[in-house]
Amino acid sequence: MSLLVASQLTKTYTGGTSEVQALAGVSFTLAAGEFVTLMGPSGCGKSSLLHLCGAMDRPTSGTLSLEGYALASLGDDALTAMRRTRIGFVFQFFNLLPTLTLGDNIALPALLAGASSGEAEQQAAALAGRVGIAHRLRHFPQEVSGGEMQRAAIARALVHRPALLVADEPTGNLDSDNGTRVLDLLAELNRDLGITILMATHAHDVAARASRVLRMKDGRFTDTGDAAV
Repeated sequence: MSLLVASQLTKTYTGGTSEVQALAGVSFTLAAGEFVTLMGPSGCGKSSLLHLCGAMDRPTSGTLSLEGYALASLGDDALTAMRRTRIGFVFQFFNLLPTLTLGDNIALPALLAGASSGEAEQQAAALAGRVGIAHRLRHFPQEVSGGEMQRAAIARALVHRPALLVADEPTGNLDSDNGTRVLDLLAELNRDLGITILMATHAHDVAARASRVLRMKDGRFTDTGDAAV
């Protein structure tokens, strides 16, 4: 079953008198339960494509649908609702709120999606246990390690039970040991819970953890093979 379908996506950024084409006609399909990486050098269009797939931006042209909903046709409020309920985000620099504990950071998307405080707290605690940071729920981000912050960020991205997890260089700000643990966790969540993951990376060893690699260069796919090599 196709979860995400992109057809001939383009994205052009305009600044002053110049234009930069970040995406130049990208098409692909992401099946429910897949773990797919976008791989390529900096500036190849990976983040731009993730932002479109995560409903954080709109394409210049082309079509993109998530669970059958045409994202480009949705208004701003509907796109916001889509992000809050059907999409989870993991970023390179964690983006945890420093004034909230890890538990409150994790629970926040569930609250925004309409859960009661009790339900959000329960869901946050369950996911914190799943990702191995149940003992850190009362700690603030500055009191834990980078690996623990990224684990909290992953739990936060999943607490509202999204259809799609979008991860932009999730190991890019971690040392090799913590990076490996985070990749192990993502692979486990994909395998055991069936979570669909679309992850961007420039590293071959990171890309190799996925079931499929979409290689990019200059805003286009150079390979959409079925195996990571």
